[in-house]
Amino acid sequence: MTSIGPDAPPLASPAPDSPIAFRHRNYALFWFARLASTFAIQIVSVAVGWQVYDITRDPWDLGLVGLFQFLPAIALVLLTGPASDRFSRRWIMTICAGIEALCALTLVVLTFEQNRDVRLIFAVLFVFGVARAFYAPASWAIVPTLIPQVALPNAIAWNASSWQFASIMGPVAGGLLYGLGPSVAYGVAAAMALISAALTVALTSTQARQTLERNWTTLVAGFRYVFSEKVVLGAISLDLFAVLLGGAVALMPAVARDVLHLGPWGLGLMRAAPGIGAIAVAGLLSVRPIRDRAGHIMFLCVGLFGLATAVFGLSTTTWLSIAALVVMGGADMVSVTIRETLMQLWTPDEVRGRVNAVNMMFIGASNELGEFRAGSMAAFIGVMPAIVVGGVGAMAVAGIWAWAFPGLRTTRRLESREG
Repeated sequence: MTSIGPDAPPLASPAPDSPIAFRHRNYALFWFARLASTFAIQIVSVAVGWQVYDITRDPWDLGLVGLFQFLPAIALVLLTGPASDRFSRRWIMTICAGIEALCALTLVVLTFEQNRDVRLIFAVLFVFGVARAFYAPASWAIVPTLIPQVALPNAIAWNASSWQFASIMGPVAGGLLYGLGPSVAYGVAAAMALISAALTVALTSTQARQTLERNWTTLVAGFRYVFSEKVVLGAISLDLFAVLLGGAVALMPAVARDVLHLGPWGLGLMRAAPGIGAIAVAGLLSVRPIRDRAGHIMFLCVGLFGLATAVFGLSTTTWLSIAALVVMGGADMVSVTIRETLMQLWTPDEVRGRVNAVNMMFIGASNELGEFRAGSMAAFIGVMPAIVVGGVGAMAVAGIWAWAFPGLRTTRRLESREG
């Protein structure tokens, strides 16, 4: 049984049938809100990584930075999705952005107190991860309720560009702000999260509020859908294992300091490099979208991602390392575009929150758990060997998944099941 919630008035848009997402007021507000939130996350990620490594000089702790942010996503996956389908996604996003701001302010306090107990920092990151766990599925699921379907492909491309823009400027800003002091970086992150909350409050949505039965079937509906759609399952799991093995973000502070001999600004540049590649590819896709052989292109780019990761692991010169990271980001952008387009076009709205929660869990596993994999492996075999092994593993995953998911490999066009 469904009913229209209090946050579901008609869309206020000057061009209700326009395929251009930014011509719809709701989407413009959402885009800037999500940009601000992602900006805050990127600044905190860079600052915490550098601060923790400054305190302990242990790559293992860099892995724990990612792990403590990921654990809530997997522990709460059966709650975050149903919450997004049952309650107002707008208010979930607003509250979570506020919690992110409080976490950043707590890190400011710990810095002023000259805290050197990383366990307190990890505790804050865990709460930060809880907020991100609820925010992510709500932010993805709300998009189709803000704009007409004709504008959805354009919105998906802009969503990816928003994240990538923040991934470029956020790390650079984080590195520069950390140079002024950790408390400055965390303070700016808190301000960005509060801006995100304020913009989200102004949204209107056509979300159908549902009265969900409180049973096991309701909780696992997202998993049921993903595993019933083999193309979606293949795309999500391919990204999961490729980035899980090939991700090298957690080790960048060690590479910047110990291999390339760079300061915080260099770390910010390294963190921004994948985003630069992604933005370049996003611009290319906006004028030359993927119209055919989407599956083949996806597998080739995942293999290229692994190869670029291995090159990064072998490099001892700054320019080659930056170039490899740019290629990594560009190749990964193709996977993101294909996966998210399939997710949004193929998923019914009544389970969209739960499906996106599953998707966010996979993404979190590939990123934060991948950081833990990299950090823990580096503690045993060294930083650069850990990166190279991960890159080779990502290439192997591309080959194995091409064989295991022939339906994904032979997918030609990005369209809904009904298309």
